[in-house]
Amino acid sequence: MGAIIADRRVTIEGVWCRPHHPKTVTTPVHTPPYTGYMQSNPVGGALAAITVGDPVVFENLLMFPLLGPSVKAIDYVTLDDAIDRRVSEITEVSANGVVPELRIVNRGLKPTLIIDGEELVGAKQNRVVNLTILVAAESELIIPVSCVEAGRWRAKSSRFATAPRTQYATGRAKRMAQVSRSMAHCGDRTSDQSAVWADIADKSARMHSSSSTSAMEQMFTDHAVSIDTYVSGLAPVDGQIGALFAIGDHIVGFDLFDHAGTFRKLLPKLVRSYAVDAIDMANGSTLLATTRRAPARTAIAHLVPGFLAAIAAAPQQRATAVGLGDDVRVSGNGLVGAALLVNDQVLHLSGFSE
Repeated sequence: MGAIIADRRVTIEGVWCRPHHPKTVTTPVHTPPYTGYMQSNPVGGALAAITVGDPVVFENLLMFPLLGPSVKAIDYVTLDDAIDRRVSEITEVSANGVVPELRIVNRGLKPTLIIDGEELVGAKQNRVVNLTILVAAESELIIPVSCVEAGRWRAKSSRFATAPRTQYATGRAKRMAQVSRSMAHCGDRTSDQSAVWADIADKSARMHSSSSTSAMEQMFTDHAVSIDTYVSGLAPVDGQIGALFAIGDHIVGFDLFDHAGTFRKLLPKLVRSYAVDAIDMANGSTLLATTRRAPARTAIAHLVPGFLAAIAAAPQQRATAVGLGDDVRVSGNGLVGAALLVNDQVLHLSGFSE
């Protein structure tokens, strides 16, 4: 992968950092340093406003609906809608391209929401987005991404298409922690690309998925029939603005949005990401043995409030976002999380067990 500048990276406090270079972008890209530790706690406020609904179980995957007020922080469209309406397009940053960055052009009159882990397919190689970004209306932006197709660096198309999934949840958690460390120590939003590839390779081997280009996509394709049964079995309920997922007796993570409409549109993508982990763990993953059995609803339900409270109470740092708003990174006590704030309101919050 000659496009990665591995030989020019330096290590800062144990984290590999990529040298900065000028951004060819019409809308300024804001990077850390952090504006500091949080003086207020919008993350805690958002979590305090929700009610945890009765769990829904399919196979070894359990979904707790997160119910709460549905008020958009700002009027926006999801990336799928923007691409479908042809008001936004995502391409390589240049004819040569670089692995950790892509370019989005939003010609629409509303901002475009891209969520952490959304997969983009095509162009020179498939990528996932490194954090949630709100792209301003009528603007152009360079966005940070990670490669999830190690064996291809040739153009399939001039533009990227959106995939019907996010990165599998355990991979999202690891990459989220990597990006948080990169923000704290390097002032950028990059992942540990080698670790991302290694994790995909290990999971593909466990799931007996083989791709000539080492594409994460292959796991979703090979297990599509099973994955779609999870999507059908975990439908949203009225008033739901988020979901917490557990596999067996182990809480994996959650996503919370500002509006029920946004959550409903994105839920199938999220379920597919957790379903891949559920299938992996049911087949004897080296992860917790308890993830291979059907969850005990009562037992896991007692853990949910404590998990959410721990996310709310964990150390948080805030930085000006890549696009609109502010990024909040959460870490500590075996947890990792991230939020995008707009006007001090949580637009998207996610958190995971590390």
